Amino acid sequence: MFLISDPYPACVSREKSLVKMPWIVIFAYNLNHKPSHMRIEEEIKQSKFNNEHHKLLLNLLYTGSWLSIKQIQFFKQFDLSPQQYNILRILRGQHPAPASINLLIERMLDKMSNASRLVDKLHAKGFVDRKPCASDKRQVDVVISKKGMKLLDQIDKEIMAVDGLLSNLSKTEAKSLNELLDKIRA
Repeated sequence: MFLISDPYPACVSREKSLVKMPWIVIFAYNLNHKPSHMRIEEEIKQSKFNNEHHKLLLNLLYTGSWLSIKQIQFFKQFDLSPQQYNILRILRGQHPAPASINLLIERMLDKMSNASRLVDKLHAKGFVDRKPCASDKRQVDVVISKKGMKLLDQIDKEIMAVDGLLSNLSKTEAKSLNELLDKIRA
């Protein structure tokens, strides 16, 4: 990842970066150039809201969707979905202990995901291993494979691009927003 002001660093030709690695240019640009901030009214072309809470709800939904799209774009280069990445991170945290599908469901950020299907896809790619649980034959134990660990190491080196999506907030603003979001779910 390039954290420099030039969206086309000398070590990457313009043609290669646009064809083979378009996300690098996009994220390098986003990290270093602050776009003008569009208000929710401009984004969704709506000037009137029932009240500030209604406006906030729409803004949260819109921003959540925007962040999801950015995550999908980032993980696409690794042939992963954000949900698959989440499972790999959970399994790395559990390593070397196995995790059950139920444990994955409990800890996943997206509670609507089909964890069994996601594990099947990760297994087909060689990123996880699964075997029947010794104590409960109905349960499957899932562990991250060496290949899955290597992939996470690679992603860890580049994940700052996703974190950079929030770089226009100060540390204090990020802390305040975290507290407010926690308060909403209380």
